Amino acid sequence: MRGSPRAAMRASRGLALLCLGSLALVACSSDAEDLELVASGTPVPAISATTSPSSPGAVSVPDVDRGADAIIATSIESTIDVLAEPAGDLQQTVDAADVLTVPDQTPLTFLVVDRDDDWVEVLLPVRPNGTTGWVAADDVELITTDMRVEIQLDEFSMQVYAGDEQVLASQIGVGRSDRPTPGGVYYIRELLQPPDPGGVYGPYAYGLSGYSPVLDSFNGADAVIGIHGTDEPDSIGTLASSGCIRMPNDVITQLVTEVGLPLGTPVYISDADAAG
Repeated sequence: MRGSPRAAMRASRGLALLCLGSLALVACSSDAEDLELVASGTPVPAISATTSPSSPGAVSVPDVDRGADAIIATSIESTIDVLAEPAGDLQQTVDAADVLTVPDQTPLTFLVVDRDDDWVEVLLPVRPNGTTGWVAADDVELITTDMRVEIQLDEFSMQVYAGDEQVLASQIGVGRSDRPTPGGVYYIRELLQPPDPGGVYGPYAYGLSGYSPVLDSFNGADAVIGIHGTDEPDSIGTLASSGCIRMPNDVITQLVTEVGLPLGTPVYISDADAAG
């Protein structure tokens, strides 16, 4: 199912850049500004670590088939139990309040990586990047999307696809060598609209399920990786951020208002020496 702008707005409310909020996106500068929620999303549980980075720029991630439609799982409740294996031991109960900026408006969203009868294995928006866990199929609603985002750090480029069709392409700015953008498989968990479209995050900011590999926190909050606009257009095509991905403001506006990405859309970030 291809996401529409309206669906994206419904699916992505809330987020915090490594600079703000209860979760903060690794943003572009040390300056913080208030963010408003734009849209509401799907599910996001948490589980204890099953993988861990061997180096700041390298992470272990689930094997996701790019050739098939992605499956998105949305939690029915604001909390969800995550197990280590189907019908196994409780690993963690995830609360939307712990992983979302505006949990009363944004549902918990996951990217599905496997299924086993009445159980669904999902990619989690927790540390370490690439962590997965199992949730009961009865606890989530499942939809599919043919949309995906592909990012090449060494080329400073991003492409958005709907099936085999490329619907958007852009040059981007990425993390500095000391604060790299981590490679791996992630998904969109939130969408925010800053009150000042000319500010450090531009007009829109997507929060991803991943975190900075080198920063434990940023401005007093967890260091979440995001995709957002920028008030420094000359930084596009350079190593400029604290780990987030910067886009030109007109392009991210097009992405949100014309293309539309539902919460849960997979984001593939290729590792590269250029980003650490």
